Amino acid sequence: MTQDQQEPGSGERRLLSRRTVLTTMGAVPVITVAASVVAATEASAAAANVNPSAPRQTIKGFGAMAHAAWIGDLTAAQRDTAFGTGEGRLGFSVLRIPVGESPADWGRDLATAKRAVELGATVFASPWNPPAGMTETFTRGSQTDAKRLKYGSYAAYAQHLNDFTAYLRNNGVNLYAISVQNEPDYASEWTWWTSAEITRFLRENAGSISTRVMAPESFQYVKSMSDPILNDAAALANVDIIGAHLYGTPYANFPYPLFKQKGAGKELWMSEVYYPNSTANSGDAWPEALDVGEHIHHAMVDAEFQAYVWWYLRRSYGPMREDGQISKRGAMMAHFARFVRPGQVRIDATANPASNVYVSAYRDGDTVVIVAINKNTSAVSQQFTLANTTASGSVANWLTDGSRTVAPQTALTMANGSFTGLLPARSAMTFVTRIGGGTPSPSASPVPSGGTGPRVAYTMSTWSSGFTAAITITNTGTSAIDGWTLGFALPAGQAITSGWNATFASASGQVTARNVSYNGTLAPGAGVDIGFQGTHTGNTAEPVAFTLNGIPCTVV
Repeated sequence: MTQDQQEPGSGERRLLSRRTVLTTMGAVPVITVAASVVAATEASAAAANVNPSAPRQTIKGFGAMAHAAWIGDLTAAQRDTAFGTGEGRLGFSVLRIPVGESPADWGRDLATAKRAVELGATVFASPWNPPAGMTETFTRGSQTDAKRLKYGSYAAYAQHLNDFTAYLRNNGVNLYAISVQNEPDYASEWTWWTSAEITRFLRENAGSISTRVMAPESFQYVKSMSDPILNDAAALANVDIIGAHLYGTPYANFPYPLFKQKGAGKELWMSEVYYPNSTANSGDAWPEALDVGEHIHHAMVDAEFQAYVWWYLRRSYGPMREDGQISKRGAMMAHFARFVRPGQVRIDATANPASNVYVSAYRDGDTVVIVAINKNTSAVSQQFTLANTTASGSVANWLTDGSRTVAPQTALTMANGSFTGLLPARSAMTFVTRIGGGTPSPSASPVPSGGTGPRVAYTMSTWSSGFTAAITITNTGTSAIDGWTLGFALPAGQAITSGWNATFASASGQVTARNVSYNGTLAPGAGVDIGFQGTHTGNTAEPVAFTLNGIPCTVV
């Protein structure tokens, strides 16, 4: 069913009915502004202790859903905004798409899925309904036309999921996982499943599915939907990801002790939510958007989810507005998504060092990423202390508040493993630093092997007393570069005032630009774009030589 974007689609009607349910349940309050948050003083902030040697869950990514049949497809530019990692991008590394009932529908989201994969994202899929011939109606409470999968169609349904997986694979998208059913416990508009039915399907049929299997995607992370899976060894053997939605789920219900007990080798994903309770054009409501940041914090720290996936990617209440621009809610996600990349590991940190301040931290080799949310009505001077390191160096940082959106700020300085950041009132900040004294990780490949060595393209745009420089670094070797440092000398009279996609050491003279957490690996043939803005006193010459990890570069 194709819907006019200007009219409510099936998914939009679902949102409205869900809001009614949540309001009735009292699980999620109707939108509230954080005016009641108690103001904190700088003196009230205890140090946030970060322990890089205390790993928690491995992160799989942050993302959202595209559903072309209901709200139209993303444009090419919107795909790049969603899955690109540079300034002004969301940095999403996960895309969720629907599994259509008919093969005729399977191509609707293909273009977006292919571009997401090209930009390094993981794609997974969820079905709302099996093909009509596989279902039957039954009476469920007051619903006389409830729908369920016929037991005799279980094997055929598993083949249907396999066929969808093969279609994507044959068209350039290797599906990371496929779900058994979207929200089987909130299915008045689609197909119901009981926990026993899902467990039986997993036990008897899911072993034939040719990609990872996700279940049960409960509407409210209802543990009685997933407990039976964890308690059934045969079913558990055939599921790879326990998926959950968080509509109205209180923070107290985020932890899952049974998963920690029995889920070894399995993944735990939050596969759909919008939060807080949404109204039209609420994507830019401020400071309400800070609630999204806090929600992600609890999902990472309390629930220990490995992925966090929003509902519609582009919507008036979502991370991307209908005009393709990042909303304030999207900024909250970007503070995590752009800098906390797949494969990074959450590490132990003081989660709540001050009233209404929320901190989580992540590690990738030498790189440590810290995300801090300040919901107070006044600024907080927050000290961050990294355990077991005496490293010193620069700390790149980005800020979102009422007037700025993931805006790069002047680098801070870490000394002996400690630095202090001023968290403005009602703000989110991401800090990126290194614990190895500013040197690449010992496991990093220092130089590419084979080929002709690194290549650098330098493009300069000047005006009266200022300029911008765009730099593209390309790995022309035959092995990956894992951790890079670009060195060059700025001509006399030039000075760097701000930079992006790299940590710049020294503002003039001999300069080094070091990778940040999300772009440190360069595959053979891959490139990375970095840049900076600077001033000049009349000399607009370009640097004449560059080195990458000490190896001379070819300048083009």
